[in-house]
Amino acid sequence: MASAPPPDDAPAVENGHGHDNGNGNGPSPPAKRPRAVISAAEIRAEFAHHDAAVARVNNGSFGCCPASVLAAQARWQHLFLAQPDAFYFHGLQQGLARSRAAVAALVGAGDVSEVSLVDNATTAAAIVLQHAAWSFAEGRFARGDAVLMLHYAYGAVKKSIHAYVARAGATVVEVPLPFPVASADAIIAEFRAALDVAKAGGRRVRLAVIDHITSMPSVVIPVKELVAICRNEGVDRVFVDAAHSIGQVPVDVQDIGADFYTSNLHKWFFCPPAVAFLHTRKGDPVAAQLHHPVVSQEYGNGLPMESGWIGTRDYSAQLVVSEAIDFVNRFEGGIEGIRIRNHEKVIEMGRMLAEAWRTFLGSPPELCGSMVMVGMPGCLGIESDGDAMRVRTMLRKDFQVEVPIYYNSRRVEGQEMAKDKNGDPVTGYVRISHQIYNVKEDYERLRDAVNKLVSEGFTSSKLQPSEKVLSQLKRFKKLWCDDLPANQHSLEDTVADYLGVGRVTTASAAVATMA
Repeated sequence: MASAPPPDDAPAVENGHGHDNGNGNGPSPPAKRPRAVISAAEIRAEFAHHDAAVARVNNGSFGCCPASVLAAQARWQHLFLAQPDAFYFHGLQQGLARSRAAVAALVGAGDVSEVSLVDNATTAAAIVLQHAAWSFAEGRFARGDAVLMLHYAYGAVKKSIHAYVARAGATVVEVPLPFPVASADAIIAEFRAALDVAKAGGRRVRLAVIDHITSMPSVVIPVKELVAICRNEGVDRVFVDAAHSIGQVPVDVQDIGADFYTSNLHKWFFCPPAVAFLHTRKGDPVAAQLHHPVVSQEYGNGLPMESGWIGTRDYSAQLVVSEAIDFVNRFEGGIEGIRIRNHEKVIEMGRMLAEAWRTFLGSPPELCGSMVMVGMPGCLGIESDGDAMRVRTMLRKDFQVEVPIYYNSRRVEGQEMAKDKNGDPVTGYVRISHQIYNVKEDYERLRDAVNKLVSEGFTSSKLQPSEKVLSQLKRFKKLWCDDLPANQHSLEDTVADYLGVGRVTTASAAVATMA
């Protein structure tokens, strides 16, 4: 088994112990010495590469990676560049096996063969959904059989469901979850009702895709209970998209009982981007039929091997899982201690913001991990996804605060729109994260920025393009293209530059107004 490169101060010892002997395995690390619990100063040093000018309360989107793990990654990268052939033939697969074994132990897998390493949860979803699409195409599933997913499933996964299985003939049924949400029971009730719809007329439910923690809005889903319902109701397979879970909530894949379970290691477990795992159940015949969408010479050798070589690329993020585990073990209680402290802090900061803004949390603490949704003052008038993005961009540019904003446009039948203490409907929510590098001042800057906007009578409509701008945008459309869909990307880039937003997604909202 390959060893990770040692710390920079590792002693050089002959016979390959402490220096690379050219076989590609990498140098062996020195004997580990007991370390004291990490100090606040050491935490700051580990994340000194973060932009100190920005209040970064958005760990959920991209995660974070400490300097010590980045250094280990850089040593793996250098090892590959120094002697790629030796690295490929003698080091890579051993290193990946070492990481897979670490993940298997971390999540309670029954065997290391159940764990494959992939780039991210979106890739894992593609692997599972590709098999479902083949099952429709090859006649194992009947056209019209159902696939069930949450309404708040991650956008890329929802699109993958339509791209793979709906196109192949599946009926896609969404679970219309309430938000704000009051309890796990409310989620379970909606899931049962949607499952009844999926099974109507004797239809088979071939796959249920369930989030462990939804992304936007962020809610911890009672996933074990929903998996059990699927088993009792005859759902063929269950895929848990747990992109945010490891490091936020306890994960025991055998206890959860899903057929497929994936989580990113770069979001809440301190690995560099991008690395995730996909867990399957040993002995499940379907597991042997899963294939990576990128086909290499490893095709047919099992998903762990297929995923372990998808062509020449940088595999270093997948080789430092053990170093990330070493990092979290420098904290009191390890990853569980980190998880508990992050949860307590994010609830504390969420309540501070809600009190200052006279609003509320989007879900009770027991349905939060290290992220929480906080209602924004209704007077801000966030009335669209475009409004939410424009306000987010303004907070970044004008206040140096990085936080996602969610526009709550959809209500479950019978659920009234929640209002703040001033009686205004709350349509906008911030999703705040807490990670070990965050300090109270980060959240106070967000609080004060929003309070300043309220005191100045700001509404999101002030950020919307004026009639003059819209007229000019329509001129862009006429001059730029006759066929908007074919040239929309270029048009959106131009609009983004014109509006000064620097984001195609924001410009998309402007382009949409031209229709």
